[in-house]
Amino acid sequence: MFHADNLEVTPGLADGSFTVIYLDPPFNTGRTQARRSTTSTRTAPDADPDERRPGRVTGFQGRQYDRIKGDLLSYDDRFDDYWEFLEPRIVEAWRLLADDGTLYLHLDYREAHYAKVLLDALFGRESFLNEIIWAYDYGAKSKNRWPTKHDTILVYVKDPRGYYFDSTTVDREPYMAPGLVTPEKAAAGKLPTDVWWHTIVSPTGREKTGYPTQKPEGILRRIVQASSREGDWVLDFFAGSGTTGAVAAALGRNFVLVDRSADALDVIRRRLPGARFV
Repeated sequence: MFHADNLEVTPGLADGSFTVIYLDPPFNTGRTQARRSTTSTRTAPDADPDERRPGRVTGFQGRQYDRIKGDLLSYDDRFDDYWEFLEPRIVEAWRLLADDGTLYLHLDYREAHYAKVLLDALFGRESFLNEIIWAYDYGAKSKNRWPTKHDTILVYVKDPRGYYFDSTTVDREPYMAPGLVTPEKAAAGKLPTDVWWHTIVSPTGREKTGYPTQKPEGILRRIVQASSREGDWVLDFFAGSGTTGAVAAALGRNFVLVDRSADALDVIRRRLPGARFV
């Protein structure tokens, strides 16, 4: 567990070290994010986009990426600050992914559409695996529009021809219409689809740590189960309450967590007493 800004930590981690990388960045609510100097993602116009080496991402399109980014900027100038914050972290995530690794980027509805377009331009559309919708039903509900009760998790792989994925290891869930399948199938449950119905962390449940943006273990457990094996390494750029580390440890994975919040550090110390803190 590193108590620091993630861009201060990740340059010291080796290329291709992690099978799963999970990013749950602060959602863009209109507040200014702190910007940091970044490594440019531009490639030379005549560069081979399929060439793979540290510092170059398969799918980077140079001018095409710059054009798309510029188009989005001209459409909504509020986007600029958030993407300047997020972009260097995504570039680092690609560098740190193992060749069979998977990136999970957890966003809300205000940013998901921007991020999807830019990730396609950065990584190549062939590296896009899924858009997962995490749907829940808790809290206040709007009276003048359809209530917003979901988050989006964009899933991209390092190598679309060689990524690791094993859905048979994932916890099954009840059929919504068990009468339409055999009793045996109903008893076994079904594999989750790309829409995950899962409650938020209960205010009175055993998981509750008091951290305001805590994510439920069930969501992270599916991610870690499907996209990594025992002994693999998992990285969380914005550790928060430490759910990723708790799940990884329970499943026999190694983990690295990073967060610059002192409150997060206190929560994780209590939740993961066996972790090494740096």
